[in-house]
Amino acid sequence: MARFVLRLPTGNLRSFSVHSSSNGAPPGSGSQNGGPMILELPLDKIRRPLMRTRSNDPNKVQELMDSIRQIGLQVPIDVLEVDGVYYGFSGCHRYEAHQRLGLPTIRCKVRRGTKETLRHHLR
Repeated sequence: MARFVLRLPTGNLRSFSVHSSSNGAPPGSGSQNGGPMILELPLDKIRRPLMRTRSNDPNKVQELMDSIRQIGLQVPIDVLEVDGVYYGFSGCHRYEAHQRLGLPTIRCKVRRGTKETLRHHLR
């Protein structure tokens, strides 16, 4: 399985673009299978539409913070990309642990979707 990591400069990011290829070729130089990509995304670029409806276990968040400090994030969060906007519906504890640690980015497994897919997740 290929692994893709996007490293972004620290500081205020007003805009950014992401390109990836499953075969190592430059963007636009061949067909892509449309499968998920592993990317390092800024926390503030991921919308969390269900955050107000769920609460995290503080003990689990603390355990994750300790683990992330020691060995880093081992399992990326799942993110849906629709028209260039990133939506996170899972990985709530990992996301909060990154926030509380003051980390600017988080490793994500990004899948592209349609507006209909997004509506399905919001139900």
